[in-house]
Amino acid sequence: LLLLLLWISLGSMTLCCCDQLATPPVGLLPGETVVKEGRASILFPNANEVFYNPVQEFNRDLTCAVITEFARDLLAQRGVKVVVPGEKERVVVSLAEEMNDADVQMEEKNGAAVPAVTAAVGEKCELGLRVLEGLAASGLRSVRFALEVPGLQSVTANDFSAKAAALIARNAQYNGVEHLLQASCRDASMLMYEKRGKKERYDVIDLDPYGSPSSFLDAAVQAVSEGGLLCVTCTDMAVMAGNSGETCYSKYGSVSIKAKYCHEMALRIILHSLDQRAAVYQRYIQPLLSVSVDFYIRVFVRVFTGQATVKNSASKQALVYNCVGCGSFHLQRMGRRTSNGKHMKYSAATGPPVGPECDQCGQRHQLGGPIWAEPIHNLAFVQRVLSAVSGNPSRFGTSKRIEGMLSMVTEELEDVPLYYTVDSLSSTIHCNTPPLLQFRSALLHAGHRVSLSHACKNAIKTDASPSVLWDIMRCWEKTNPVKREKLSQTSPAFKILSTEPGLEACFTVREDANPQSRKRHLTRFQENPQAFWGPKARAKSRSLIISMDLQDKRKKCQNKRKNQITDSSQLKNFPCKRFKQVSSAAIKKKKKKSFIQSNYEVESTKL
Repeated sequence: LLLLLLWISLGSMTLCCCDQLATPPVGLLPGETVVKEGRASILFPNANEVFYNPVQEFNRDLTCAVITEFARDLLAQRGVKVVVPGEKERVVVSLAEEMNDADVQMEEKNGAAVPAVTAAVGEKCELGLRVLEGLAASGLRSVRFALEVPGLQSVTANDFSAKAAALIARNAQYNGVEHLLQASCRDASMLMYEKRGKKERYDVIDLDPYGSPSSFLDAAVQAVSEGGLLCVTCTDMAVMAGNSGETCYSKYGSVSIKAKYCHEMALRIILHSLDQRAAVYQRYIQPLLSVSVDFYIRVFVRVFTGQATVKNSASKQALVYNCVGCGSFHLQRMGRRTSNGKHMKYSAATGPPVGPECDQCGQRHQLGGPIWAEPIHNLAFVQRVLSAVSGNPSRFGTSKRIEGMLSMVTEELEDVPLYYTVDSLSSTIHCNTPPLLQFRSALLHAGHRVSLSHACKNAIKTDASPSVLWDIMRCWEKTNPVKREKLSQTSPAFKILSTEPGLEACFTVREDANPQSRKRHLTRFQENPQAFWGPKARAKSRSLIISMDLQDKRKKCQNKRKNQITDSSQLKNFPCKRFKQVSSAAIKKKKKKSFIQSNYEVESTKL
């Protein structure tokens, strides 16, 4: 009987333990909704406790496409072939009319040896990639990696918020990817510092913080594997675009300038910061893709180790001399390297490339940088991503925009940093803006290369010097004259137009002046699909306080008048900020004082 009672008690204890260990079924909690993006369905609280921004769908789609191609290249070396749903035979989509023989031979060579092992989406691959999302929030990006990117061994979705980490675990179970995705509640920097060992590093690290990623870069360049992929997003564009150059220097080691090319300069600032921090550990970067989109920038770089290559780092950076009058700019390399047979000789750079005053308008220069002065894209890799997205457009919701953006990237002059804008050149001399194709044709007729830029709609990237650009504008002004008598003699316009052009510009439109992406009417610079298209409010850590919507916050905090006055007759009755309420006695005293003062002035004039 005692044995029977003992057996019953042990059985009841086992059942209780099993009930405690069993995971409750995943379902909607009060105040939660389901957000669908790509192949993922995310449980998301209505209160702003965990950050989520639907505007970043393009960012997440592009990241999935880039990591897929990175996995295709890296796993092919390990004998693994990735299989993407909906993808047929690889067809290279080129903006050029024909492919050269070298490209055809390369495609045949790549397709000659087919790996025996295949890796599909949603399946764990033992030879696959180890991915870390350092600041995962709801875990949407990591869940999409697990559901849409093939060839993954594991995905670690980390967030410092305990509520976000719990939501990540629930979303992993809700989407059935708990065998691939592990939730983590750690400090992102400490987590990456602990994975600095060669056998513990991640193949892919994705950093998409709310604001600046500068505090995570040092750990990230150490925790990524040899040849691994580092994906970084910056949303602090006010700092990187020149509004606060001293803050930009403290975060990224570079002084930003408020200029027309500020968006591309922001890309080169973050690349400079990554390369500088990697060089401390004898590592260097190779940019694969760098884009400026909406209100943020996004860079994809590979990180390698090599003491000899790190010595080239100084010659890859440059200072920027920007004229405050006409906007002309010159680059000054930080270092100099010359090839001496099999050896490379390094020396200090000579400069500056400009005088005390601008040669064109006589104004002073601003000094910015240093910035990354090497190419910011790997055109061969971008072409492969473009090929995959164009061949499988139903894979992403923003495929058309990805195709248009990457098409413009492939057309950019990779060895020409920064750009001018046609409207700013015209504004400087107060003349009509020349059509884009005519201005591009004038540069081509003069024997220079020219391209557009994905970072700005009216951008002109060219290897022509500022003097050539202003000579073309002088020729344009002769056919579209401005009123010289209204120009100040100290203005940049008067100085520029007082000089005769050194060449005869031809504005006849050439066939090659119109790029293929423009001819095909691709989605290049889309309009905002809805109002308030931009950053969202930061997530609140306290659950008892439900944050208001960002639009409501703007109405409350930014409007000067809470109750807007629509009737013009009431505007005069509204007191301004400088209005002071005074008593009637003070008014009488002021009137008496002014009366005495006026009488004194009258008597003094009589005398």
